[in-house]
Amino acid sequence: MTESRPSSSVPALRARYEQRVERLTTLRHVRSELVSLAGLIGKPVLNQAGEQIGHVADVVARWDSDQPYPPVTGLIVRVGRRRAWLPIDMVDEFGRNRIGLRSARLDLRDYVVRPGEAELSRDVIDHQLVDTDGARVIRASDLYLARVAGVVQLVGADVGFNTLLRRLGPARFRSLPTPDKVIDWASITSFGSQGGAGGTLRAAAQGLQRLRPGELADLLEDLGRTERQDLLNQLPPERAADALEEMQEEELVQLLRESSTADAAQLLGRMEPDEAADGLRDLEPGEQEELLDAMPAGARDRVAPLLGYGERTAGGIMTTVMVTVTPTETIRQVRDRIRADREHAEDLAGVLVLGEDGKLLDDVSMTELFLADLEATVDSLIAPPWPVTVTPDAGLDEIAERFVETRHSWIVVVDEEERPLGLILADDVLDMLVPGRPRYRFPRRLA
Repeated sequence: MTESRPSSSVPALRARYEQRVERLTTLRHVRSELVSLAGLIGKPVLNQAGEQIGHVADVVARWDSDQPYPPVTGLIVRVGRRRAWLPIDMVDEFGRNRIGLRSARLDLRDYVVRPGEAELSRDVIDHQLVDTDGARVIRASDLYLARVAGVVQLVGADVGFNTLLRRLGPARFRSLPTPDKVIDWASITSFGSQGGAGGTLRAAAQGLQRLRPGELADLLEDLGRTERQDLLNQLPPERAADALEEMQEEELVQLLRESSTADAAQLLGRMEPDEAADGLRDLEPGEQEELLDAMPAGARDRVAPLLGYGERTAGGIMTTVMVTVTPTETIRQVRDRIRADREHAEDLAGVLVLGEDGKLLDDVSMTELFLADLEATVDSLIAPPWPVTVTPDAGLDEIAERFVETRHSWIVVVDEEERPLGLILADDVLDMLVPGRPRYRFPRRLA
C-alpha cells in the first residue's frame, strides 16, 4: 500500500487525454448533428400536422448493448400528467429545439421501465462515470446525442464548467451545445446507479483493462460506495487484487468494511500476503478474525503468520510467497512448477534451494534457471554468492543496511534453524523507508 501513485504517469495520462478529448467533436458531420440532452428536456413534441402533443421529459437509451455508443430506444413525453412512451422509430425529426413525429395520430402508451435501459437525464447526468482514457472519475454536466447512419445514439459526455452554467441558466440558452470539453462515450464506463447491476456497457468496460493497478486504485478511491463495488465486479479477480494493493490504507480498510465478508475475504485472498496483512492490521480484532476465517485456506495460511510480527520488522514486511526446490530436482521440473503457478509468476525473483532438513542452502535466480541446461539438476547451480538472510525480528534499518551492503534484490527471512519463512523484496523496503512517496516497482529478478 502507498500514499500516492507515481507522478511519472501524469504526463502520459495528460497526453492520452488531450489526444482523445476532441476526437469525436472534430468530426464535422457529427458535431453539426450534436443535440444537447439538457437542452432537449422540455422541448415540444409535434405530430405530423405540426400540433404539439406534449414535451420531452427524458430520453431512454439501451444500456446493456455491446456497442460503444448506446442507441436511443425512445423518449418519455410529458402529456398532461402522464409520462408517455414514444418509440424512437416513430420520430422523424430529432432536433435541438423540437421532436417531430412521422404520424399525425399516435397512440402514446404509459412509460414502463424496461430492463437494460436507462433514462439519461435522470440516471446519468450528474452521476459518477469513469473516463477510462483519462483514468479519472467524472460527472457529466450534459450528454450529447447524434443521429449517425440513421441511428440516434449517445455519443459523448460534456464535463465543462461552462456547460454546467448553460444547463442551470436561462432556458433559451440550454439547447445550444457548447462542446468544449466533450469525452467520447466509447471511453466511458458507467455503473450500477445507471440501470442496475449488470447494466454497464461491456464495450466501455474493455477500457478498464488498459488501466494500470495504480490508476484503478485512484478510481476506486474517488468513486462512491456503490460505484466502486460495481467497478470491482467488472474487473478480473487478479486485477482487482492488484488495484487494492495500490490503495491508500484508510481507503482499503473502508472498502473492506463496506464489502460483504465473503467478497472482502476473496479479495484479500488474491492479494500478496504482505499486502493483505497490511490491510488486516488496520481492522479491529473481531473484523480481522472474521475475514481470516472466511479467506481460502491456502491464502489464510500465508497471511495469518504475518500478523504476529511488527509492521516495521522483517516478519511484517516479508511475503510468504516462495518457491522451494530440492537439489535433486531437474531444471525442467522446476521451470514446469513455476509455469504452473501463474498466479504469482510476476512476483517471483527466483527459487530457494532447501536441504533434506528444510534448511536454506542457496537461492537461484530466474536468470540462472533460464540459462541452465534443462536436464541438469539444481545442485549444479549451488554456488556463491550465498543468500542474504535476516531473522523475522530484524528492524527496518538493519534490513536496509543489508540491501545496501550486498546489492541483492531480495533477502530471505529465516528462523533460528535457518528455515525460510519468507522473502523481502527491495521495493517493499523502499516503500517503508519513504512514506508518502510514490510506490516504486523494481523488476523482481536477480541479475
